[in-house]
Amino acid sequence: MSCLALSLQPTNGPDILLQTREWFPPARALVALSGFRQTRLAFASGKHQSSDDAGDAALVGDDPLAASSGQVIVGVESRYRVIYRLVNAIYVLGVTTVDDDSINVFECISIVNQAVSVIVTACRGVDVTPEKLSKKYAEVYMALDIVLRGVSNIRLAAMLATMHGESIAKMVHSAIDTENKIRGADSWSNVEQHSVEHEAGMESFSNARFELPPETLAAGDEVAASIAPVNQGLSEQDGQQMEESQEQKDPFAASEALNKPEALVGEFKKDKDMDSDVTKSLVGLEVTPLPPAEAAQPTHISVEGFEGDYGGIEFSIEESSLRETFEGFNDAFGGGLDASEFVGPTKVAKREGLGGLEFLQTGVADGTTAAAASAGGTPLENLLVQKSEMKGPEMHISEEIQAEFRESLLARVGLMGVVYLKTLPPKTGEKETEFSFRIDGTTSFKRVVMQSSRVSSLGNGMFHVRTSASEEPIPILKYSLLPHSTPVPLRVRVIKRHSGTLLSVMIQYVSNPDLPAPLNDVTFVLKLPVDPTLLKVSPKAVLNRSERELKWHVQEIPLKGSPGRLRASMPIDSNEEDVEDEIEVVCSVKFSMQGTKTLSGVSLWPAAEGKTDFYVVNHKVESGAYICN
Repeated sequence: MSCLALSLQPTNGPDILLQTREWFPPARALVALSGFRQTRLAFASGKHQSSDDAGDAALVGDDPLAASSGQVIVGVESRYRVIYRLVNAIYVLGVTTVDDDSINVFECISIVNQAVSVIVTACRGVDVTPEKLSKKYAEVYMALDIVLRGVSNIRLAAMLATMHGESIAKMVHSAIDTENKIRGADSWSNVEQHSVEHEAGMESFSNARFELPPETLAAGDEVAASIAPVNQGLSEQDGQQMEESQEQKDPFAASEALNKPEALVGEFKKDKDMDSDVTKSLVGLEVTPLPPAEAAQPTHISVEGFEGDYGGIEFSIEESSLRETFEGFNDAFGGGLDASEFVGPTKVAKREGLGGLEFLQTGVADGTTAAAASAGGTPLENLLVQKSEMKGPEMHISEEIQAEFRESLLARVGLMGVVYLKTLPPKTGEKETEFSFRIDGTTSFKRVVMQSSRVSSLGNGMFHVRTSASEEPIPILKYSLLPHSTPVPLRVRVIKRHSGTLLSVMIQYVSNPDLPAPLNDVTFVLKLPVDPTLLKVSPKAVLNRSERELKWHVQEIPLKGSPGRLRASMPIDSNEEDVEDEIEVVCSVKFSMQGTKTLSGVSLWPAAEGKTDFYVVNHKVESGAYICN
């Protein structure tokens, strides 16, 4: 065998792990590891000797211990070859024999490299330390045990994928059919089962016999005889016709049809008994009689309503009668039925315009303004909201900030932003959108995730977009900020006082003066501990008794102004709430704003100045879980 043992040996300290084969004694492996340690320390102190003077250690290569990987031969009587790789401050060692004829050194080197992949995956990087290995000691032990016995690259990849997400049993037992699953092949058990079923099916079909009863065969013969009767013999006339047909005829000879007399319908001849035959054939058939002559006359149907008789319609002259009954029947607008025309002798004058829609823009009643009355109606196009058409792809940033205050201290804060791309609609003919853009203000980023199928990073904050056209905005980038670099748009403080049976709550808030725009339409929601019977608030608020919530709506919070205050007081039964700490009052804040600047300071720019590959629209900022308790 190529590799007899695997070990993890730190530069300073005892060995972390030793994994040997069943037939290789661990004591011999410890002798080889001790010899490697002594050789390494000797080279580190500079007191080593050449291989001619000292026979306890022989080096392979030019000073291998000075590099990150190599091999060294240790031992006097029992000599072993130790292949090593240095990862951070830990040596990964593979022990094998010195005899080059019976082993493959390169296979042992491959096993050592696989062991390096295991410990790097267990420590989530090349920063391999004994402390990190101790946390995943069981997974590393089982993985090195499997690697020592030989493992393919496909199974090794499956083991590394399950090291942090699945249990050890999943790592060990699920790898039996891993290669078959990845390559798309079935296991032998499935193939064997399918082959057995196939053979059984073939045998059953080969042994099957189908016999028809004699009644069915006799019925089939009768049907065949009726369809194609068999001629028992040919008459003399038929034999002569066949002989004549077999004789060669002149292809340019005239047709004999010219000599035949003309007939009315083929060879039809009138029979004397034809009239009697027709009469006999019509016996038993129901013949529909003709309608009377009165049915062909026009029918008049009168139309009556709750105002009187509207006239009538004659179905023989529908168009003229409709025109006489309903004036302007063919007009798209302005004609039709109007019941007010039949109320009195005089017709009510119809208004011009759209029947009141011309006053929607002015917001006044009919006749209040002389200018509106004389306008004659506003065109419908002016009443609709004009929506600007897209000139090209549009991008904007949507940020959501979450914060938690405990009284006046900021406990947690977090901000996540999403970069959205809106392409031209597919109906415009644009199938793909492709351009490059630049993101500035990324110094406070903690993590960035991009949709690799649509966006690729070019480095230095440059990105390239290539995507198909879509009706909806597409999220292409997501980022989060560091907590200490996240700006807080609004600082909130909740103070409560419980004296006797009276509970008083005050909410103080102040805006961040460095915001790009003041906050508008801010809602403060106070969660009450009980359903209040008597409630006093300042300023006015809305109470939702089912949810036990009290809401204040603030139109605008100035950037540089005095702190705002919201107060509420209510009586609480002392029997229910005796201790002040048991009363929990939570305030949540909801706000949103739009503008050309983002809260985090992130901005989007074209890749090159002067290009307009895309257009930046207003960015959005909204609050998530913004609470104070």
